Amino acid sequence: MVSHKSTLGILENNWQAETRGQHTYETLAARERDVNRRSALRGLAYAESHHAELWAERIHALGGPQPIYRGPSTGDADSLANRVGGDGLALRRLELDESHDIAKYAKQLESFGDERTKSVLRQILEDEREHYRILNSLIRERRPLPKASAEEAQAALKELAAARPEGLKQTPAWIGDAIYGVNDGLGAIFGIVSGVSGATLGDSRIVLLAGMAGMIASALSMGSGAYLAAKSEREIYDAEFARERDAVEYNEAEAREVLSLTYQIRGLSREDADRFVDALAREKSELVKALAHERLNTTADALSKPWVSATSGALSTAVGAFIPIVPFFFIGGYPAVIWAAAISLAAHFAVGAAKSLLTIRSWWSSGLEMTLVGAVEGVVTFLIGIGLGHLGGTGR
Repeated sequence: MVSHKSTLGILENNWQAETRGQHTYETLAARERDVNRRSALRGLAYAESHHAELWAERIHALGGPQPIYRGPSTGDADSLANRVGGDGLALRRLELDESHDIAKYAKQLESFGDERTKSVLRQILEDEREHYRILNSLIRERRPLPKASAEEAQAALKELAAARPEGLKQTPAWIGDAIYGVNDGLGAIFGIVSGVSGATLGDSRIVLLAGMAGMIASALSMGSGAYLAAKSEREIYDAEFARERDAVEYNEAEAREVLSLTYQIRGLSREDADRFVDALAREKSELVKALAHERLNTTADALSKPWVSATSGALSTAVGAFIPIVPFFFIGGYPAVIWAAAISLAAHFAVGAAKSLLTIRSWWSSGLEMTLVGAVEGVVTFLIGIGLGHLGGTGR
């Protein structure tokens, strides 16, 4: 049972959240140009305001002080994430917030012993579920769906099943990290070698020092960047997976409805979509996986492994970076520069052709594009190096 002081704290937090939601919806409604969407957002703002009033009444009835709003006047509408992502992302975040509120209020319903407070919770919980459905419709702008024949439904079911982790063979993520690592190292160090060669007339000692230092720095940078990117991606997935697990735990009916609507959007009839979701729901873990897959459009198995990404990124960058400096181990001056340019451009073509493994472009088109980019980069940095050499008197 929750203590009186804790109850007041929880209710005050509820009031703050509903008031913040009210300001968020009001701000988004004021910016919305579409009449129907603006009307829906205003309706949500009014509902959040009503919820705040209900919580304020309960706080007053339990002897608590009048709550004072501590958030921004625009709610979450002007948060950094929403300003960067736009109103579409703001609605998506609000949809997630509503699902969190549903889970939160469901937990509170189990912990409170005060029947009057539980009555308010039941009313608000029902409203929040409706809010979730409204936001779902606004985000996806659902239209009436055509009826699917039995054959079309079966085909769609097979397609959905194939989209699940065990039904789809994907290119290992480390291959992409390796290709782009080679590309990054090759491009960066070819530029350094060209520039330093132009400034020093191909002094092999200086070019080797600059090239080796750049190779180490590029490899460490690419490896750490790949590690952090893969780790962040996995952390986001884990957080979303936990949210979907909570949604199934505290509101399975709502979770099943959301998944059914998702499959209906893809073309299934309501009956077939419900039947498919029922089959998934026999194992709660499968239902959670399906929800997480629809939210993030990926699965845990498809995510990059941080250390694998870091290792492949760092090693491939080092390999790519080492190529332009190889001639300077054996010769110096302009002959070394010419040989470095030749093998670097050949490597650019090979990397570009390899990129076609991850894209739909032809290997020769991708290879020629990379070669052209490398040539322009080499010429520009070489000329800049010559200019800097003249200015500093280096190598003269």
